Amino acid sequence: MKLSVNGREAYAYTGGKPFDAALPVVVFIHGAMHDHSVWALQTRALAHHGHAVLAVDLPGHGRSTGPAPASVEAAASWVIDLLAAAGVQRAALVGHSMGSLIALEAAAQLGERATHLVMVGTTFPMKVSPALLATALDAPLRAIDMVNAFSHSTLGAKPSAPAPGFWLHGANRALMRRLQAAYAAAGHGNLFHQDFQACDAYARGLEAAAQMRCPARLILGDSDQMTPPKTTAALASALRANCISLPAGHSLMGEAPDGVLNGIRSFLARSTP
Repeated sequence: MKLSVNGREAYAYTGGKPFDAALPVVVFIHGAMHDHSVWALQTRALAHHGHAVLAVDLPGHGRSTGPAPASVEAAASWVIDLLAAAGVQRAALVGHSMGSLIALEAAAQLGERATHLVMVGTTFPMKVSPALLATALDAPLRAIDMVNAFSHSTLGAKPSAPAPGFWLHGANRALMRRLQAAYAAAGHGNLFHQDFQACDAYARGLEAAAQMRCPARLILGDSDQMTPPKTTAALASALRANCISLPAGHSLMGEAPDGVLNGIRSFLARSTP
C-alpha cells in the first residue's frame, strides 16, 4: 500500500489482504539495512487471521522515498505520521533491532494509542563498536559481510523462511547490498553508516520505557551476538516486559520464523489493554 507521508511516498506491505483500519492494527518496523520483506511470514499470518497489518519500509529503505531518518526519534515520528495517513487511531507496534528502538520510541509518543509493544532482537543501549562504525563508513560492503556473519547462528536453519533449505546468509547479504546501492544511487549517501549511527546514538530508551502505557514483550535469540540477551535486563525491567528466548541469533525472523510469529500472536491475544 502506498501512502503520502510528509509529502513523500511511503510504502507499507499489508500481508496480502486489503488494509482495513477498523480491524486491530499491527505495525511492523524492520531493522537497519532491511525492509518490509523480513516480516513475510509473520505479516501474512496475522493479516489472514483477523488483523490489519502495516509492514513499513522506512524512508530510504525499499519502496519508501528517502532520505533515511537521521535518528530513532525522527523515525518514530515518521511512523506516527504514517499511521495518521493510513487513518489508524490505535496500533500494536512490533520492531526488530533498530526497528525495536523505533517501536519503543513511537509507543512512548503514542501513549494510550499504542496497544502492545513487541521488541525482537533488542537491547538498550544499542551501542555499535567503533571498529564496525569505521568499517561502515570506509568499506560498507565489508561491514555488511561482518554484520551478516554476526547475525546468524547457523548456516541453514531447519525449517527456515521462506522454505526449508533457504540460504539465510545469502538472502540477507543480497538485501543489504541492494538497499545500500539504491540509497547511494539516489544521492543520499551511505545507508549502512546512517542506520548504525542512529542505533548507537539513541539515548532515550529508559526514558521512553517509563512513558509506556501498554504491555511489552521481548523476543530474544539465545545465540544473538548483535544484541546479546544478557544485556537486556535494564530494558526489560523498565518495561516490566514479558521475555521469551528462541534458539536463534540476531536474525530471528529467518532462523526461528514460527517462534517469532507465535510469540507475537500469543502476546496480542492475551494482552488486551
